[in-house]
Amino acid sequence: MTQLWLLPEYIEDVLPEAAWQIEASRTAVLSLLRSHGYDLVIPPHIEYLESLTGGVSDDLDLKTFKLVDQLSGRMLGLRADMTPQVARIDAHLLNREGITRLCYAGHVVHTRPNGHLSSREPLQLGAELYGSTSHEADVEVIGLAVEALKVLGVPQVQVDLGHVGIFRTLCRAAGVSGLAQDDLFAALQLKDQPTIERLTADWPADLQSGMRALPTLFGDVAVLQAAAERLPALPDIQQGLASLGTLADVLQQQGINVSIELGELRTGKYHNGLVFSIFADGWPNPVARGGRYDNMGQMFGRARPATGFSLDLRDILRGLPCGKLPRSILAPQQMDAALQDTVAQLRAQGEVVIRDLGEGAPVTSHQLCLQDGQWLVLPRA
Repeated sequence: MTQLWLLPEYIEDVLPEAAWQIEASRTAVLSLLRSHGYDLVIPPHIEYLESLTGGVSDDLDLKTFKLVDQLSGRMLGLRADMTPQVARIDAHLLNREGITRLCYAGHVVHTRPNGHLSSREPLQLGAELYGSTSHEADVEVIGLAVEALKVLGVPQVQVDLGHVGIFRTLCRAAGVSGLAQDDLFAALQLKDQPTIERLTADWPADLQSGMRALPTLFGDVAVLQAAAERLPALPDIQQGLASLGTLADVLQQQGINVSIELGELRTGKYHNGLVFSIFADGWPNPVARGGRYDNMGQMFGRARPATGFSLDLRDILRGLPCGKLPRSILAPQQMDAALQDTVAQLRAQGEVVIRDLGEGAPVTSHQLCLQDGQWLVLPRA
């Protein structure tokens, strides 16, 4: 007989205590984002495949579950990342002038987990800022990500800054694109120096030296000076390093711990400038990621500068103590007007009041008892 209670690998149910903790945390972070002027959007779980992955990145295409639409015959995809959907909403539906701030929270689905302890159904929560190329926009997004993590109860965090543009400038100068660039990108994430050396064997000496140096260029902000000395003096690289230096200075002035890692580009491949990963003790993977993905909206008819962050709420909360359920009160099975009024008042105040149906009283911490003509909430023995 089939075991109908079994779930696919890396898919799990969320039980009451954890489910309430997730819901309370989602509400708290969305309230934070709303207070900063971010408007909530709720994209669909399913879209035409090209809207979810077309022109964005091959790695996103591999993560996406695909199926055929029985109405149109076209290919559909279950969303694996909400950022392209929000970019579509900004570019095609809202079409606002100037800066637009949007936020979202919902499940995405991956064909494969990102890591051994990861779910294939992350709860992605994030914020995106469209219409600004300024450092101030990047500072706002990173500061919001750090503040959101504090709201969730994550302790002191470390922000690692990188720049995809430096990697792509080196590839462009060497005449490398397509699959060769993807292979090099993958080797860089693994810090696979032999593969990097093999893939750059026929590059000009200065470009070869620069690409091979990227995995070693990490540490405090002083590493930017070393990068300026070891990387080719190409204008886009110099601009990227200067941008990182400016951003790091501002974040440090705000009390945020910052480090530089020019070989760490683990965010989505659709990023094309600044990227960042946020780490915290107790979590093996970044607790938040983000960066610049200017002009993604072009495929939806409107190119826009864009920066943002996202996090997996379920993954973060796994590393925190599970929140306790609120106290619950058992109400006796009596049709008493005063009792009904008391129950209604308690529920209006946010209390959990459970009726005793006489078939095994539920486990509660308190109960309603009649004393001297009044219904009182007392600890339950």
